[in-house]
Amino acid sequence: MALKKSDLYSSLWRSCDELRGGMDASQYKDYILTLLFVKYVTDKAKSDPNSLIDVPAGGSFDDMISLKGDKEIGDKINKVIGKLAEANALEKVIDLADFNDEEKLGKGKEMQDRLSKLVTIFADLDFRGSRAEGDDLLGDAYEYLMRHFATEAGKSKGQFYTPAEVSRVLAKVVGIGAGTRQDQTVYDPTCGSGSLLLKVALEAPRGLTIYGQEKDNATWALAQMNMILHGYEDRDIRKGDTITSPQFTQGARLQTFDFAVANPPFSIKSWSNGLENDYGRFEFGRPPEKNGDYAFLLHVLKSLKSNGKAAVILPHGVLFRGKAEAIIRKELLRRGYIKGIIGLPANLFYGTGIPACIIILDKENAQARTGVFMIDASKGFIKDGNKNRLRSQDMHKIVDVFNKQTEIERYSRMVPLHEIADLKNDYGLNIPRYIDSSEPEDIQDLHAHMHGGIPDRDLNVLNGYWEAFPSLRATLFEPNRPGYSDLAVGVAEVQQTILDSDEFQKFATDVRGQVDDWFAAHRPALQALSPDTVPKDLIAQIGDDLLARFKSNPLLDEYDVYEQLMTYWHGVMHDDVFLVMIEGWCEAAKPRKTIEDKERKLTETPDLIIGSGRSTTKYKMDLIPPVLVVARYFADEQAKVDALLVGAEDASRAVEEYIEEYAVEDGLLSEAMDDDKISKALASTRLKVARHEGADREEIKALQHLIKLYNDEAVAKKAAKEAQAALDLVTLKKYGDLTEPEVKRLVLDDKWHATVTGRVASEVEFLTLGLVTRIQQLGDRYAETVSALAAEFEKLESKVAIHLATMGVAE
Repeated sequence: MALKKSDLYSSLWRSCDELRGGMDASQYKDYILTLLFVKYVTDKAKSDPNSLIDVPAGGSFDDMISLKGDKEIGDKINKVIGKLAEANALEKVIDLADFNDEEKLGKGKEMQDRLSKLVTIFADLDFRGSRAEGDDLLGDAYEYLMRHFATEAGKSKGQFYTPAEVSRVLAKVVGIGAGTRQDQTVYDPTCGSGSLLLKVALEAPRGLTIYGQEKDNATWALAQMNMILHGYEDRDIRKGDTITSPQFTQGARLQTFDFAVANPPFSIKSWSNGLENDYGRFEFGRPPEKNGDYAFLLHVLKSLKSNGKAAVILPHGVLFRGKAEAIIRKELLRRGYIKGIIGLPANLFYGTGIPACIIILDKENAQARTGVFMIDASKGFIKDGNKNRLRSQDMHKIVDVFNKQTEIERYSRMVPLHEIADLKNDYGLNIPRYIDSSEPEDIQDLHAHMHGGIPDRDLNVLNGYWEAFPSLRATLFEPNRPGYSDLAVGVAEVQQTILDSDEFQKFATDVRGQVDDWFAAHRPALQALSPDTVPKDLIAQIGDDLLARFKSNPLLDEYDVYEQLMTYWHGVMHDDVFLVMIEGWCEAAKPRKTIEDKERKLTETPDLIIGSGRSTTKYKMDLIPPVLVVARYFADEQAKVDALLVGAEDASRAVEEYIEEYAVEDGLLSEAMDDDKISKALASTRLKVARHEGADREEIKALQHLIKLYNDEAVAKKAAKEAQAALDLVTLKKYGDLTEPEVKRLVLDDKWHATVTGRVASEVEFLTLGLVTRIQQLGDRYAETVSALAAEFEKLESKVAIHLATMGVAE
């Protein structure tokens, strides 16, 4: 089987479990990532004779495998890594982890067993054919581990990793794209593990030159390995403190670059310790001694060419803090260097929970800039464990809106510089000053409460629905008086009225038609999958087209529709594409026996179980779930199984109902009860005793009937089980008979197309629910007037007075 991303990731994370006992995440990441690197370059050297990484004799992963069970395995692994490092000038890069550290890995047999198991896990991975996204399969695995390490290590150890979703946004808004030349440069002065730089480089199809600097030695080594795993062997990543000791200089000046991206440490207090030369970075003012945010921003600005562009992640404080920072901010704005600001959701980053923003700098035509484009994207995210995460739709919307400078109410706006500079704002850039992203207040209408009726003002807010369904408003509402309407149907009937509307049904049909047309347009490309396919390009093409097709839909948000596709892509479809690329349609569709390895803590839930007891065989169908094969080829057989299952359920219900009726105190079955239960065995035993004792005839008849019900239930269950087993058997056989056209039809039409159609249909359902909920809310709110409530109150008050008088209680 080809190595799927999900399998790779789970294998790698299991390997971490082998080391958890002796160290925390910030420590064991070095061991895992080093082994990942050695295994990868070893496999790559076998399949690619032109690999830039030389794997010498005695310096390969195969040499590590030969050490399994060796009493000196830790020391000898160090030597293997040392040979690989020496052959490629990677000393102090891949050899930082000490595999002979007894404090972390245990002593003697404990270390021997732990490292042997760890090497075994990596030995089972084969990266030679894993090219679903070029060599990014490994890069993505590396990123997956980095994210998990950052999550587990906590705030103090998570700074080296920028979430991939945020990195992608920076990459796309900084100006890199299809037109970027190979000789252009990108620079990250606080590059951490290099993930941000790599996401930016990915946006340049022809490539570009990568430069970076990182202060922490261990993190610098991670960045070096990350670059190699992604195929950027010619990167230039240097060590040192960017502010006090910048490594990219040209005499007394900083070296300049075409693009820059950065996620510097937030509000660092020690930024100026040891600072001797500012390289002209602070010409607009010196940042506060106890806050280094502007030190990094000004460093990035100074590192740009005259037409350079940058995107920097910083805390919101840089937008509004006063004194020295206000002076710097004013000068940057007056010179037009700040092109845009994007406010991000809180709790995205591993080092802090505070919300951050992206500041986009652009020196090109800066003097002619007359405004700052702002986006408040703080509400677009999904919860992911204890962190928030940008969804695919959030990223796409931010990028689309910023790059097209599209103004959207409560989301984005081009703010003129004269507004920013006026006395009220005084060059402050706090986003809520310029964009009110709060939802409009739901106003209570006093006149409607007094006299009844639903305000037309509230109904007019739903105008998008009425434009899509022109006659629906007249169906649901009737005039009350000028400016007010009444529900023409009961509140409980609103939903069904909408669903029964011809216009709504046409809308739902049209949406399905849009998805059908979209899929039909891309079906040829999907059925032509080959080892040369680039999945990220494929999903970008079909995803952008789906987005474009729904842009003109009057009700559905095109980004919500896009998210449905992307969620399915990340969860299922990407792995499917990968399998087909590597193995071909027919081979990928073949069932395989499930993996059950207790030693490696790996078990799979089977899709199909054949046989029972010791002859049981469990199968996994990675590409085509059995339900799809059954639905297309064995619908009649499935209907029979379903009918038998219903019969078995009815038989079981008959047993339960009979026992419930007669197994009561002094009931006909009470003597057969044991701990409030009556099994067939108990009933049979009691029947023998009852006959022997000459018990009441009615009790004997009840016991006989219960036993008959139990027998009927057993027969029904057996029939259903046998029918299901027979269906499973023919289903398994059918997999072996499937032709390539049949496999394609099952995957393309019955799985991918049907699933995306269903997911988009759920958006229509959600849309309907929103309209129904709002109408019902308005209907309930104004259902009774104040006078009617007052009359009801007087009526109840009068009743209470009568009751009190009857009880002799004086008012």
